[in-house]
Amino acid sequence: MADDTYLEGRCLIAMPTIGDPRFDRTLIYMCAHSPDGAMGLVINKPLDDFSFTELLEQLGVEQGGAGEQIRLHFGGPVETGRGFVLHSDDYMHDGTLEIADGIALTATIDVLKAMACGSGPQSSLLALGYAGWAPGQLDAEIQANGWLTCEADRALLFDVELDNKWRKALTNMGIDPAMLSTDIGESGKPN
Repeated sequence: MADDTYLEGRCLIAMPTIGDPRFDRTLIYMCAHSPDGAMGLVINKPLDDFSFTELLEQLGVEQGGAGEQIRLHFGGPVETGRGFVLHSDDYMHDGTLEIADGIALTATIDVLKAMACGSGPQSSLLALGYAGWAPGQLDAEIQANGWLTCEADRALLFDVELDNKWRKALTNMGIDPAMLSTDIGESGKPN
């Protein structure tokens, strides 16, 4: 790979050929990508069976009344008990990593406390778990047409409705999702 961080700050769009139902119609924001592997957060799959209020109770964090509207997301199948907050860079704290211009990631309890009392980041997405790849694994999946990559912007990350994010990422690239096929082949060979 020419640039050790070439997917960091970009999105992965799951193709119909992905072959893993956990990633069907998934949009993943890439937080890290290097020769050592890759890490990203699924940004369009809600966790409907667990609430922010329940998470705060489990962690012993006092609720300040601001958490009722905060939704939890399935961040990926790795370390599903671990929380990550993808957010705007107006909130920066010890342990916050700036990923791209205007986008940061915090995985400490401090950001949850701030969000619970209404002093957290202006825009945020709270995910449990993450998507992870071993060295070279993601590159191989992209070459096998499992993923498309696209630019990420704040609107796509934080403003577009969850059910529309995958479709919106494709249409932003000029791709009609209805035209995607699960068939793959090689040049000169019939499918």
